[in-house]
Amino acid sequence: MSLAIVAFGVLLLLLFMIKFKLDGFISLILVSLIVGLLEGMPIEDIPATIYKGIGGQLKSLVLILGFGAMLGKLLGDSGAAQRIATTLIDRFGKKNVQWAMILTALIIGITMFFEAGFIVMLPIVFVIVVQTGMPLLYVGLPAVIGLSTTHSFLPPHPGPTAVCGMYDASVGGTLLLGLIIAIPAAILVGIYYSRSKWVTSCESSIPNGLTTSKVFTDEEMPGFGVSLFCALFPVFLIASATLCDMFLPKGTFGLKFIDFIGAAPLALLFSVLVAVYLLGLRRGSTMTELSASMKNSIKSMAMIILVIGAGGAFKQVIVDAGVGRDIAEIAKGIDVSPIIMAWAVAAIVRTAVGSATVAITTAAGIVLPIVQQSGISPELMVLATSCGSIFASHVNDPGFWMFKEYFNMPVSQAIKVRTTYTCILSVLGLIGVLAINAVIG
Repeated sequence: MSLAIVAFGVLLLLLFMIKFKLDGFISLILVSLIVGLLEGMPIEDIPATIYKGIGGQLKSLVLILGFGAMLGKLLGDSGAAQRIATTLIDRFGKKNVQWAMILTALIIGITMFFEAGFIVMLPIVFVIVVQTGMPLLYVGLPAVIGLSTTHSFLPPHPGPTAVCGMYDASVGGTLLLGLIIAIPAAILVGIYYSRSKWVTSCESSIPNGLTTSKVFTDEEMPGFGVSLFCALFPVFLIASATLCDMFLPKGTFGLKFIDFIGAAPLALLFSVLVAVYLLGLRRGSTMTELSASMKNSIKSMAMIILVIGAGGAFKQVIVDAGVGRDIAEIAKGIDVSPIIMAWAVAAIVRTAVGSATVAITTAAGIVLPIVQQSGISPELMVLATSCGSIFASHVNDPGFWMFKEYFNMPVSQAIKVRTTYTCILSVLGLIGVLAINAVIG
């Protein structure tokens, strides 16, 4: 019954937004209330669950989105994003711009969380679109898919790393095997899927206020080196913290300090300050001009932040209603390969609940007792579980709303693109795990 109510909630949300053209933020909150009531949650608990979902979704993400918007605006208004974009186009050629995007995303995404990497790459994507006239999805989707793949398949990202601990798997071994699967999967989906008519027929556009319409002359733009440094400075800080966490002794002051400056929100804050000086003050801009630019970037983010937060509310109502527990009980009686079991349970929970974290931990808890007895590599079991947890991102996933809002797409077409590519990535990941297991098993 719980699953049927969730399905009804999804259909109701689509009806509100597609048929009645109701605002996404209002639609998500209304459906969260309705689903909570139908699931039998005490009426006095539903508002608290909604607040918890919004707060849990936005607790650090709101800082990432805010500072990321400021950094993107500084890169755009100074001409730095145009400098990076034109250099990439010159080096790779216009016809290979998708390869440039996916390569950059894979490098950034190994150590950088999806949301932070997404925010860092968007200004470059937007300027390339303006400069070349190419469709936004054609340029941006390979970058998003590259980031999705690394975030979902590979440690040290949270989901795979957590399951490594549960399965007693090697983080390094999981990373190496994951790269064997992730790189081909990202290329197949990021390059070839993004060129399909299924994608190219969809509408997308750059949201107002997130880029500049000015075309800079070569003399007006900062150099490539300083432009790239400002864009990748948060990547450097976050990557340093990630690598130091893996190799430095725990509890030392040095590690604590690196973790402090490498936390994604603070890394972006420090990057904004660096960009203010290198791209602004040092080149003759006044603090008044720079502050006005950053303020405008935040104004354009207001509805995006609200919609993402409301997506978190919808997810939390489904989680607190116990849908994941219901699926877990059903799955315990099924006798299949541990790899397929881990993937399938994670995929079903992800589709129903919308949370990759809930999906991966639920699936890991179910298959944990049989991992050691099965003789299957625990590293492959981590990858199977992780791959399942990215299946079918749709309207109950806050990441879906982030994708939809930044690509300025109708909800039906965002489902067409985002839900499909996450399903394809997930299935390709399972195939890769089964193939490697057949070779090394």
